[in-house]
Amino acid sequence: MAPSNPLANWERLGDSFYRKVPIYNAIFDEDVELENYIVAGAPYGGALALHRDDTKPYRFRDAQTAKSSIGIYSSSGKLINRLNWEHGTIRGLGWSDKEELLVITEDGTVRRYFGLYGDFTSFSLGNGAEEYGVRACRFWTSGFVALLSNNQLVAVSNYDEPRPKLLAHCPEGEVSSWSLIPPAFTLSRSVEVLLAVDKTVYLVDPTEAEDKVLQNGPFKHASVSPTGRFIALITAEGKVWVVSSDFQSKYSEYDPESRVTPRTVDWCGDDAVVIAWEDEVHLIGPNGVAARYYYDGIVHVVPEFDGVRLITHDTCEFLHKVTDVTEAIFRLGSTSPASVLLDSIDLLEKKSPKADENIQRIRSSLPEAVDICVRAAGHEFDAYWQKRLLKAASFGKSVLDLYNSDDFVEMTEKLRVLKAVRDYQIGLPISYDQYMRLTPEKLIERLVNRHEYLLAIKISEYLQIPADRIYVHWASQKVKVSTVDDEAVCKLIVQRLDGKPGISFELIAQAAYDEGRANLATQLLNHEPRAGKQVPLLLNMEEDEIALDKAIESGDNDLVNYVLLRLKSKLPLASFFRMINTRPMASALVETTARGDDTELLKDLYYQDDRPIDGSNVLLSEALSQTELPSKTEKLHLASRLLVDSKDATVVLQQKLLSEASQLLKVQEALDKDIADRSEFVGLSLNETIYRLIRSGYGKRAQKLQSEFKMPDKTYWWLRLRALVAKRDWGELEEIGRNKKSPIGWEPFYNEILGAGNTNSLRFRPQMHQFTGRRQGGNVGEMWNDRESRGGSLQSQGLQYPGAPPDESFGTSCR
Repeated sequence: MAPSNPLANWERLGDSFYRKVPIYNAIFDEDVELENYIVAGAPYGGALALHRDDTKPYRFRDAQTAKSSIGIYSSSGKLINRLNWEHGTIRGLGWSDKEELLVITEDGTVRRYFGLYGDFTSFSLGNGAEEYGVRACRFWTSGFVALLSNNQLVAVSNYDEPRPKLLAHCPEGEVSSWSLIPPAFTLSRSVEVLLAVDKTVYLVDPTEAEDKVLQNGPFKHASVSPTGRFIALITAEGKVWVVSSDFQSKYSEYDPESRVTPRTVDWCGDDAVVIAWEDEVHLIGPNGVAARYYYDGIVHVVPEFDGVRLITHDTCEFLHKVTDVTEAIFRLGSTSPASVLLDSIDLLEKKSPKADENIQRIRSSLPEAVDICVRAAGHEFDAYWQKRLLKAASFGKSVLDLYNSDDFVEMTEKLRVLKAVRDYQIGLPISYDQYMRLTPEKLIERLVNRHEYLLAIKISEYLQIPADRIYVHWASQKVKVSTVDDEAVCKLIVQRLDGKPGISFELIAQAAYDEGRANLATQLLNHEPRAGKQVPLLLNMEEDEIALDKAIESGDNDLVNYVLLRLKSKLPLASFFRMINTRPMASALVETTARGDDTELLKDLYYQDDRPIDGSNVLLSEALSQTELPSKTEKLHLASRLLVDSKDATVVLQQKLLSEASQLLKVQEALDKDIADRSEFVGLSLNETIYRLIRSGYGKRAQKLQSEFKMPDKTYWWLRLRALVAKRDWGELEEIGRNKKSPIGWEPFYNEILGAGNTNSLRFRPQMHQFTGRRQGGNVGEMWNDRESRGGSLQSQGLQYPGAPPDESFGTSCR
């Protein structure tokens, strides 16, 4: 095949050149009447959405044509999918930059399609859309604006979290045309809408509608340039104006010499305007210079940020500005070093010595010439000229002593990828600039969305990009379309993905579960090595026991706690306890967590496990923390009841102590009412209560308490001795001293009395004789002196009296 002329289809517009590059031929089948369809194209050479225009008459109508549908085609005319449509009149058809199809109906329902094969989510515009109806929509890369029949504008700025927002109130009148400025190019960082009403244009944002005070309306078309800097308007006389986005400057005016209003007005890059009728296209450059293109049938214009795609029934063409590097090489009469370097290839192939002469002539500029040839190769669609330019660059860099070949190598990789995706069977006519902005990763995503898995994997391996998402997407689709049994599908997927790094079986299992194949999802999850990925899905699948076992096997306490919290929130308490009873780790975590956060759950757990002592201890702790006496008593009573039926000696003892504590509280409450002006007894231990009663002069009540609680005599005598000494009741002590029987002996009396500083008030001859072994008749003073001479009291020497209570109070206490 003879090489094409590199200057073919070049058109000069002012100081720049534009060219129309044919990409595909004979693209649509004969039964596709393109003139009767609304066509919306995805950016970056993306898919085309075709929907039958209901206002156009049908040539013939059968059962097939009677069904409304949206056809998804590649730019080469290959049918990717057909979406049946029976959901109302379509008022908006557009694409996001992720190649997601957006369909907006008249009642304000929005469908967002994923992956070109029918998966979607939907939401409603609200804000009066259902009442007034949607009239039209305009899209940008991540959102759209809907114009309602009452001239109100509803904006959606994020497809992931759609929150339809009503813009400022719009003026009444007939809207002849409208367009929008994306948020990225506005000072307010929110979308702004140009609304042509009557003879002027309003700039509408979320807060106000500003009148730009124009007089040449009604404007039949308005279109904003890709960078938001310029606006193209079609006046009432049919002229094309190009003005600044603030309407302060007018840059050019063009008269198309036709009173028929163009169907579309779009931008070719940021420097030229494309207006299109049914079969005619005008490309308008700066200063009103234009080029005209004619077609045999209808032409649809799909704008890109660096040009436009022209879609007809038979061809797909890319109209764009010729880059500076391409112009420097191919322009007629060019003498640039890069052009000379390219000419040298022809001479080199003819073995002409002039090739070397050319190289020597441009040697000082040779590195620059090589770089320009490399960059120019990227902007060519014709493989012949790509190879010629790269060959010229290779020849030039071979002459240089030092040259970094990284750009050259990278360009060859990019061109191989571009050639693969531009193939007719794939139909992605992406330009070099679009590829650089889209990134290889997102290009691979587009191939995956088309189910071109083999090519996607080859490109990933070639560019050394992880391919795990491709394999997961393939497996998920296999799950959806497979009709064989679950075990066969699982075996096939596991075999194909064996040894592939980074594979997430959790995503594949989720796809199986979404398809209603829970058994297959469970089988797939068994191959997921990360428990943190298995467990959430198992819980969603109601596989609670498997999820808990997987979490326990992982040894991750946080993951186990997560499962336990989920199970506790959805299961009856009895079922929850039955599930954890056979799993010690889970039971221990529940107990540990409940001990600090949920004592009610802890009590239920101890009750279910038949652990009365632990349950009683929880109630005892609650009793100690209570400030109100009735609550404290009730908790103690409940704690005691838990231990009633036990035969264990330890449990019986604890139950007895709890009963005594409850009984003591009641006694203390009565004492506070009878003999205290304020709460002096509640909360004291039994020892402290008796000690305080004796010191306050209520010896009989103290003795009654001793009897009721069966306090040992030794303990009671110690408390009585110390209380009387503290009270300085020497008379009572003398009365006690006349009793020849003391369960604690008489030495404590002498020590306590002497310790209180009294050396003369007691005469205990018989008792003193027992203590000292001396003759009767000695006195306390003599004993004091004798003890001092022997080195102090027994207590000061660290000795302990038999039966003496410790320094700290002991006994039943509820403090």
